[in-house]
Amino acid sequence: MQKLLPAVIVLFAACGTASETAKEPMQKIAYPETRKDTTVVDDYFGTKVADPYRWLENDTSAETADWVKRQNAVTQVYLSKIPFRDEIAKRYEDLFNFPKVGMPMKVGELFFSYKNSGLQNQSVIYVRKGLDGEDAVFIDPNAVDPKGTTSIGLMGASKDDRYMAVSVQKAGSDWQDITLWDLQTLKPMADTLKWAKFSGVAWYKNGFFYSRYPAPVKGTELSAASQWQKVYYHKLGDPQDKDVLVWKHDTEPNLYVGVGTTEGEEFASLMISTGTDGFEEYFFDLRKGGIPNPSTKWTPLQEGFDHKTSIVDFDPKTGHFLVMTDVDAPRYRLVSVNPTKPAKENWKDLIPQKDDLLQGVNTGGGNLFASYLKDATTRIYRYAMDGSNEQEIELPGLGSAGGFGGLREDTYSFYAFSSFTDPGSIYKYDYATGKSDLYFRPELKFDPELFTTEQAFFTSKDGTRVPMFIVHKKGLEKNGKNPALLYGYGGFNISLTPSFSTSRMILLEQGGVFAMANLRGGGEYGEEWHKAGMKEKKQNVFDDFIAAAEYLVAQKWTDKAHLAIEGGSNGGLLVGAVITQRPDLCAVAFPAVGVLDMLRFQKFTAGFGWTPEYGSADNSKEEFEYLKAYSPLHNIKPASYPATLVMTADHDDRVVPAHSFKFISTLQPEQQGDAPVLIRVETNAGHGAGKPTSMIIDEQADKWAFFFKNIGVVPQYPIAGTVK
Repeated sequence: MQKLLPAVIVLFAACGTASETAKEPMQKIAYPETRKDTTVVDDYFGTKVADPYRWLENDTSAETADWVKRQNAVTQVYLSKIPFRDEIAKRYEDLFNFPKVGMPMKVGELFFSYKNSGLQNQSVIYVRKGLDGEDAVFIDPNAVDPKGTTSIGLMGASKDDRYMAVSVQKAGSDWQDITLWDLQTLKPMADTLKWAKFSGVAWYKNGFFYSRYPAPVKGTELSAASQWQKVYYHKLGDPQDKDVLVWKHDTEPNLYVGVGTTEGEEFASLMISTGTDGFEEYFFDLRKGGIPNPSTKWTPLQEGFDHKTSIVDFDPKTGHFLVMTDVDAPRYRLVSVNPTKPAKENWKDLIPQKDDLLQGVNTGGGNLFASYLKDATTRIYRYAMDGSNEQEIELPGLGSAGGFGGLREDTYSFYAFSSFTDPGSIYKYDYATGKSDLYFRPELKFDPELFTTEQAFFTSKDGTRVPMFIVHKKGLEKNGKNPALLYGYGGFNISLTPSFSTSRMILLEQGGVFAMANLRGGGEYGEEWHKAGMKEKKQNVFDDFIAAAEYLVAQKWTDKAHLAIEGGSNGGLLVGAVITQRPDLCAVAFPAVGVLDMLRFQKFTAGFGWTPEYGSADNSKEEFEYLKAYSPLHNIKPASYPATLVMTADHDDRVVPAHSFKFISTLQPEQQGDAPVLIRVETNAGHGAGKPTSMIIDEQADKWAFFFKNIGVVPQYPIAGTVK
């Protein structure tokens, strides 16, 4: 992003609370002209739908590049005139500048961890011998790519602890290069595997299983459709063209497929999915058959895509699988399955379904560790391998925890705990004593004790009770005018739990309110909660979000003039739908990398995989009609819309930027009010993951400057009372 013009720095008395000012009279923005092609019209089951900005779907054309340049120029001029934008950036950089450490990964005698000294663009991967050893750099992504747009991640070590698979992703793309490292020499090997996407590695003997796509046509790598994914086995040292084909489908191109292996390499599991909801599960005995091939007969554990059943591991003592499933258990259960009698009628409960959602199960040291969600906060229970001897593990507080588990012979493991004001403390958990010891706690630039989180429950349009977290300064007055941001997602069975964001501190330390609603469509209460926000029931998600906003206003946390709404990806769809249905709901909207064209999303990159969640306008008249009824792009009409900053990135190959391009092109001429409706297109970035720190700081400074400007509030700096 281009550097902003110098801004006037506004300094106030150190009272630590934002100052409200009368909103300046807004001048109409001269938006860039966007060519409108009136000849593009589709026929959906007899209904004609115009698509005048379809040319923007060609995101590599010179015309689209020129359009992006002109839109970004208008946006940057607007942002550069906000006098406190640079002061926000300065404060955010200061808040962001603290050491960050990830959970250690144990591989034999070696321990790997991600560390960031504070403002490094990408975290560095370190290795040490022994838990108390000295750190040495294993891979520094910042040295590989000084611009910081390449993210590098550990994918897993071989069962003999000799080799490590490493993923390399460039410019935010989902495409992966899989590379190999020798852990005896700590040096890279010659092996490099191309055209993997949404793939893991499953080690077996002297190689591993992985998933990849055919090589795209040259020049279309970032935007190429993801079709005909296949599973291969790579033997260490071989060139990729010698990899053994393990599984393929000859007639259905739009399937996701992946292979896993059990800890002792006894079995391989095969997962096949039509998209993001439901999958088939098969297994194969590696002890008898060696490496499978396309003619191999896999034994079915679950056929059909109506459920989610997955092998957690194999217990060699009982000779049975540990299987997590939602079959006859919408909040999930753990069952024991005999591989010789895998039919569902032979499954036996190890951990039966409970009132709370079973998120996942790990094994380690001869134990089971079950992670539950209770009203969107984590509970961890430990069991013997047969499901007996339940013990709740005491966590540091109400928040989110993850980790535990490990190898069968391990005596301890690590877990991380985070909350809205704790970016992630790491604990070492001893299996024998059940004791947790603090391993790492970050030093912050603010006092988390000055803030508090409460959980409220509000009633949605149809009477459903929906939870919401509300974070604010202790003692904050509910005066009906506090700056507030409401965040939501509501889809794909994804649960929103307490998590830390340095960016939110910009709002909270100014006396603002952050609210996060656990909408239907998510996974917080299991499959029933998820399905209540899918397909033809998607309107429930928008109704929940609208009700959350109205609750915040009714309870005098804020008012419409000081409220912003935000969401990304499926959450970008949420925000887009809500402002087209209720443009009066809030003052500011941030739809980020959103799915905004619900009639054509399935035609781009990974979009076909979302049809189990949304449906498809190509499938039937019924699905077309309910999608068009809420599709943000197709429901823009003349209205006074809130100040809107659409955010996307030119290398987003998951939710292609055309969604945002077409949406803002339609919105700008229909804006009847004075509030700005702008788009911010990040260059050399993708869907969100792997962004360099410098890019994140610029993006978030722009967002908060836009927010405060359009609610008529001037943030006050320096901050008093929250700085350590």
